[in-house]
Amino acid sequence: MSLTPVLRRDPVLTAATWWTAVGIVLLFAFNGDFEAETQIFWAFQVPLDALLAYSSWQVARIATGAFRRFWLVLTVCGVLFTCGDATQAITELLNRTSTGSTAGGTVQSTCFALGLGLLIVAMLAHPHPSRSARERLAFWLDSATVLVGGAVVAWCITADKGDWVTAVATAAVILTAGFASVKMVLSGNAPMHRAAATPMIISSAVNGLGVFVALGQTEQLPAYVLAIRFLPSLLIAMGARNQEIIARFDQSAFGSRRRKPYSLLPYGSVVVVFTAMIIVLRKALEDESGVKIWGVVAGLGLIVALVAVRQLVAFHDNTRLIKELDTTLADLREHETRLRHQAHYDGLTELANRTFFHEQLTEALDGSEPGAVSLLLIDLDGFKAVNDTLGHAAGDALLAGVADHLRASVRAGDTVARLGGDEFAVLLRDCDARSGEHTAQRILRAFETPVLIGGERVRAHASIGVASATGEEDVAALLRAADLAMYAAKHQGKNCWRNYEPAMPAA
Repeated sequence: MSLTPVLRRDPVLTAATWWTAVGIVLLFAFNGDFEAETQIFWAFQVPLDALLAYSSWQVARIATGAFRRFWLVLTVCGVLFTCGDATQAITELLNRTSTGSTAGGTVQSTCFALGLGLLIVAMLAHPHPSRSARERLAFWLDSATVLVGGAVVAWCITADKGDWVTAVATAAVILTAGFASVKMVLSGNAPMHRAAATPMIISSAVNGLGVFVALGQTEQLPAYVLAIRFLPSLLIAMGARNQEIIARFDQSAFGSRRRKPYSLLPYGSVVVVFTAMIIVLRKALEDESGVKIWGVVAGLGLIVALVAVRQLVAFHDNTRLIKELDTTLADLREHETRLRHQAHYDGLTELANRTFFHEQLTEALDGSEPGAVSLLLIDLDGFKAVNDTLGHAAGDALLAGVADHLRASVRAGDTVARLGGDEFAVLLRDCDARSGEHTAQRILRAFETPVLIGGERVRAHASIGVASATGEEDVAALLRAADLAMYAAKHQGKNCWRNYEPAMPAA
């Protein structure tokens, strides 16, 4: 079942989208009226924050384990965002002399910082399957790489502006949040479906864009900047709502995706930092020494690029070798399984062979109660005549048909074996002598159904000996008792069975 139409028809998502659209239209309608813009900006975010908290809570009720913990944290984040934005909205609506501010007051800033911090920690600390200590170290190093990369880019852009400290911190945190969300989804064991993760990842990118488009604005922010900074509230709430809907239809909505053995995100951070450095150097180096510095920078960049490419090649080689190793191991396991099957089962009838049957009988007799194990020995009568008149192929077909009759006549826990030639055996667990006799009767009735061989119907005839363990004999003694019973039945000259119980030793 495709979930896309379900998500598109969801009335809550539709209402949230229209609510956001109305808010953006109002921002443009009151462009220039800073007080009205600010009031709209804060008031329209509160319902979206509440939707994030509610949907996250609904998902947490469905999820279990680490998935539940993640969505509980996201619920707390939604509550913090709701409280902070609601407080700021009330402040702006009641403060008639305000010229409008989108920076947020103490309460809003504190709630936002706590919520975002909890979200980043939850994403970075979310457990991943089969992650070793070295892999965890690599993950945190990747996170630090992205964090530093975001800070460097923000520094290059805002170092000559008065708000550079806030911009650097905000950009670094937003980029780290985006990295953490992407890495969490790609590493396997993700606590959300891709349809839920995608809008949340996009919200990080839009948040970063909102920070940079606001730089250099000396007056109140224009409507398009406010719209960009308002949009992430919808995207985050949309991700939580998508997960809530998907979890109702698909219990595997929380699950693993195959992890890649390497990550390209830190390399992207390197590229971004080098690009920012080149832009800054182009403006700063105007004297004659610039040529030498450009040479050094170009050489450094080339070395880093070559090392990165070499590392990626090594990653791909390792991945290929691992796949080849997995294939080889799978072939070996298949070969081992085939050899084990050949060692334990008869190739013609697919029944247990003599060796495996002896192992099963020994295990059944070990510590069993008297009368709890019964043994049937079955010998086909007139089988040589079938071989002589119809050929060995017909004889093999008859043996295979007999095996099918035997399998159909016993319980699931019983063991049927071909001991060799036309001799078969059945191990009956938790079965006394009387129940063993009833099984022998079922087998004889099953043999009345002929086996179709080359267009001819051939009926199998057999003599059956039944022996029940008394707790005093070993495997050889029980087999001997069943053999005596089987030959006693055969000497009577008709298809029948006889039970043989060894005499109890004198007290």
